[in-house]
Formats: sequence, C-alpha cells, structure tokens
Amino acid sequence: MPPPLVTVVIPTLCGGPHLAACLGALQKQSFSDFEIVIINNGTNSLDGAMAATSREARVVSPGSNLGFGGAINLAIRVSSAPFVATLNDDAEPDPGWIAALLSEMERDPGIGMCASKVRLSDKGLIDSAGMLICLDGSSKQRGWLTPTDSFSRSEDCLLPSACAALYRRKMLEEIGLFDQDYFLYCEDTDLGLRARWAGWRCRYCADATVKHAYSQTAGAISPLKARLVERNRLWVAVKTFPIPTLCLIPFFSLIRYFAQLIAVANHDSAASKFVRSEGSLANAAAIIIRAHWETLVNLPFLLKKRSQVHRTRRIQPSQFLKLMYQNRVTLRELGKS
Repeated sequence: MPPPLVTVVIPTLCGGPHLAACLGALQKQSFSDFEIVIINNGTNSLDGAMAATSREARVVSPGSNLGFGGAINLAIRVSSAPFVATLNDDAEPDPGWIAALLSEMERDPGIGMCASKVRLSDKGLIDSAGMLICLDGSSKQRGWLTPTDSFSRSEDCLLPSACAALYRRKMLEEIGLFDQDYFLYCEDTDLGLRARWAGWRCRYCADATVKHAYSQTAGAISPLKARLVERNRLWVAVKTFPIPTLCLIPFFSLIRYFAQLIAVANHDSAASKFVRSEGSLANAAAIIIRAHWETLVNLPFLLKKRSQVHRTRRIQPSQFLKLMYQNRVTLRELGKS
C-alpha cells in the first residue's frame, strides 16, 4: 500500500483540550490522503484528546522532551510521505487547509515550503503570514496583528512559521532536518534560511487558514522563552548570515537593546511586560548574558554547521542578502514588539 501524500506532524507536551480541538479540526479536512503523527514529548496520557476524532492517528512517545524540532524530526523519520505538514497542538486548521497548501506546493517543483495564514484565536487578527528576518538574527511573523482580511493573495515569502506549514520531503533530505539543538523557537527560521541558501522557494498560501492559541506551551512571556529566543537568534545568524552581515550583529544587537530599553520605559512592549513580571532589568540582563555565553561556548559546533549549510548552497551571498532585504523587519519594529 503506498504511503499517504501528506504526513501531518503534531508535537505535544500536555495534550489536553487544545490537542483535542486540533484533532477535531483535522477530521474535517476536505483532503483525505494524509496521516497524523503525534509526538508526545510529555508524560500525560493523550486518550482524552484522541477521543475527539475518529480518524486514526499514530502516537509516538520518545520518553523525553525532544523539543519542537526534535519531535518533528522523529515523525519525519518514522514516515515516508512526500510532503510533511507541521502543526502546533494549539492550532485549528480550517477544512481546506491541507488541500490549499498542497495545491500551492504542486504548482512548481522549486517550491520547498509553504506558509499558512495563521489567525490569533483570541483577537481575530493575523498571527503569521510567513516570517520576516532582522539584521540581528531575530525573526518576526509577517503581518502580525494586522486585520484578518490582510494578505489575501498568495505570493512568495521568505519562509514559513512551522506553527502551520508544509515542507517538501525532497528538500528536507537535501538540506537536513530541523536543528533540534535549538529545542524551542527559531528552528523554523534556521531551516527556512538554509533552504533559501539551497535555492528553494517559499510560497505563502492565503487560502490555507489556521486559528492559533498563541504560546500555550511555554507561555507568551517567560524566562525560558526569553532565553531561548535570544540565544537562538544568535545561532541563526552564525549559521546562516553572510559574513558582512554577521560581523555587524553586535552593532545591531546593541541598537535593539537600546530600543527595547526605551520601550520598557514607555511601558509599550512585550519586553516591558517581561521586566515587570520578572521583577527587574537585572533579570533580563542575566538572560541576555547567558544567551551570549551559550553561543560562545557552542561556537565551534555552530561554525561546523555553517560549513554544512554552504555545502548545499546554490545562490550567491548577494542574492541571499537581497532576500533578507526584501523580507526584513526593522530593529525599531522589533523593539516595540
């Protein structure tokens, strides 16, 4: 019996009602030639959530928390479908989600990734219409907090958010899977930029819509998220940025820290909320120092991974810089978010 055309991978830590809603939404898909692989990174039973759907799903329990990228990699290795869809357990795809993504992917064999139109479930605004990149290595959701009728046309974009995305297995076999050393956050940015170096395109699919309950696992603002996001954006830069841009990372980082400091003083940013919740700027500074220290300690391994990225390179650094410029987010915009 041939494998299904699409494997939908859902990493989960807690299961619960969010996973049940996700599975219930998948049961209503108009496209039927797909399988569901759930990676249970936690220790909770998923029986309650599984009762939400009559569609068969394979549950794989690795015995420890592999993180987001590690969970997806495990599912890719135990499946063989030519297309892999990644889906957060707190995301609910509309009935035409898989069909729309697959239709866009099959238009051109050079398309290796497709991004969904992700809506915030509690605000009715866009969470993501693909991703943007900043010159300090940070990434941000394209279209974040814009009205849901924005980004109504399908078009090329830089890379998808793995919250709800479709990847071509052939591309993954060429460039490698998700880097699970990131554990959480930025692993989709890393993989997307590696794919762009290898000449693969990304397509935003406006008809592939998903409702997302943002940051239900690690929390919208938490020390864990702050440390991993700060560390991992440095790792993304070391692994994938052209040398001239990489050398400017300290300069761009200082500008961003200054912008965030102003935003904290004005009480109008996520950084301000984090500082208030954690008690002081000293705690925030400690997280930044730790992120830079972990990057320095792991620098030999990161440089080795950088060389692997360039072994699959099919475009010139000037072309990659053009992609970054066309899909950039400014430091000022990051400082306010």
